[in-house]
Amino acid sequence: MSRGSPPSPDGREILIEFVRNGAWLKCSAVDAATGREASAIGPAADPAGLERIAIAKLKRLLAQG
Repeated sequence: MSRGSPPSPDGREILIEFVRNGAWLKCSAVDAATGREASAIGPAADPAGLERIAIAKLKRLLAQG
């Protein structure tokens, strides 16, 4: 399952993708402009938490340049 999110406060569009494998869920956050990606893996019961982590990791990656 994937979806696009509305632009973040800094104006970047971030695409979100969820892939479930049994009890585990992988959430990938992709910057639409650059194609850079960050992901988080954890229990399938907490997709919102994994999405927050993946977006935070992506923002940190983009800030590094």
